[in-house]
Amino acid sequence: MPTTQAPPISFDDTAVAFASKSDAELRKMYALFAAMNNNTLVKTGGGMMKSALKWQLPGTKFLIKKTIFSQFCGGETIQECIPVIGELGRYGIGTILDYSVEGEGSDKSFDHTRDEILATIDLAHRSTHIPFSVFKVTGLADSALLEKVQAGKPLTPAEQTSYDRAHARVDAICQRAHQYGVRVFVDAEESWFQETIDNLAYEMMRKYNRESAIVWNTYQLYRHDRLDAIKEAYAEARKDGYFLGGKLVRGAYMEKEARVAAQRGYANPINPSKQATDDLYNEALRYCVAHADRISICAGTHNEASSRLLTELMQEHDLQPGDPRIWFAQLYGMSDNLSYNLANAGYNTAKYVPYGPVEAVMPYLLRRADENTAISGQSSREFLLIQKEIRRRQAR
Repeated sequence: MPTTQAPPISFDDTAVAFASKSDAELRKMYALFAAMNNNTLVKTGGGMMKSALKWQLPGTKFLIKKTIFSQFCGGETIQECIPVIGELGRYGIGTILDYSVEGEGSDKSFDHTRDEILATIDLAHRSTHIPFSVFKVTGLADSALLEKVQAGKPLTPAEQTSYDRAHARVDAICQRAHQYGVRVFVDAEESWFQETIDNLAYEMMRKYNRESAIVWNTYQLYRHDRLDAIKEAYAEARKDGYFLGGKLVRGAYMEKEARVAAQRGYANPINPSKQATDDLYNEALRYCVAHADRISICAGTHNEASSRLLTELMQEHDLQPGDPRIWFAQLYGMSDNLSYNLANAGYNTAKYVPYGPVEAVMPYLLRRADENTAISGQSSREFLLIQKEIRRRQAR
C-alpha cells in the first residue's frame, strides 16, 4: 500500500494563520500582544484589573471584555460563543467549549457545573463545529474528597454520599455524551487525586466506549509515569474490549507539584527537564499512533515540533489527515499558526474556547498574559507572528 501523501504544511504561513482576521483585528491583536510583552505592565496590570473588578469601577468589565477577554475567551455564556464557533467552523476548526468557572464547593455549584456541561453536549449534538465537550472532575466534586479516596482512607457516611453524588454527575455527563455520540474530555488535575480521576474515566470508558472512543482521559506528559499509564490503559482496554481515548498535554501544575512533593516528602512526579518532557510527549505520540487500532488521541499542544511529528507519524502509518482517531487542539487566541495551517491541510483541529463571567475567568486570562510576556528580552512567538503578517500585508 502506498504511503499517504498529506498536503504540504508550514507553521510559518501567516497568510493562512491570520486569514480570518481583518487588518483592524490584526492591529488590535498587535496592540494587545505588545502590551503583554511588557513584563512590568502584565505584573501590575493584572492586580489592577482584579481590584477594579472587585470594586466594580465603571467601564472596567467593558474594557476587559473588549481586549484580553475577547482574545482568549468565546463569551460569558454558551450563547455568546455562537459567533466564535461559527467563525472557527468556517475555516474547518472545531470548538471545544470549556466552562472555565471554578466550583464553590457546594452541591448546588457542582450541580450547576454538571448542567452547564450537559448544555455544551446538547449544543455539540446540534452543531457540526463542536467535536468535543470537556469537564474537570473538581467542577463536580470536592478535591479533598477525591484526595481521600485516592489515599484509600475510609469515608464517613456523609462523604460517601457526597462521592456518590459526584460519581452520578460524571456518569450523567458521559451517558449524555454517549447518547448523542459526542466525545468528552476528562481533564487532568493534580497528582494527589489524579488516580481517582483516572479510575472514574476508565470506568466510564468501560461503560460507554464499546463502539468508539466517547470518553477521553487526559495525560500530562510532564509526569514521568504517564506513558506507562497509557500503556497500562491500552492493555486494559484491549483485554476488556473497549476503546481508549487520550488527550496528550504537557501539563499545567508543575510548580505546584514540586512544592507539594517537597512539603509532603515524596519524590517529585515531574520530569527533571523540559527536554525530558518533550521526549516523553513525543514517545507517547509514537506509541498511540502505532496502536491506533484501539487508541484515539488528541494532541493538545502548542509545540510545533510535536505537531509536525504527529503529521509525520500519521503518514508513516498510512493514516489520512482526516482520520477520526487523531486530533490536534490549541487554546483559542493562541497558536493560530498551528490551528489554521493544520486545518487548511485537512487535519482534524479544534480550539479550546473558554467561557464564563469575566470575573470568574480572570485567573485563566492572567495565565494567558503570563505565557505571552517577553522572556529574556525575546518577544513571544505570537507577537512575532502577528508582526510578520502585518509586514506581509503592508508589502502587498
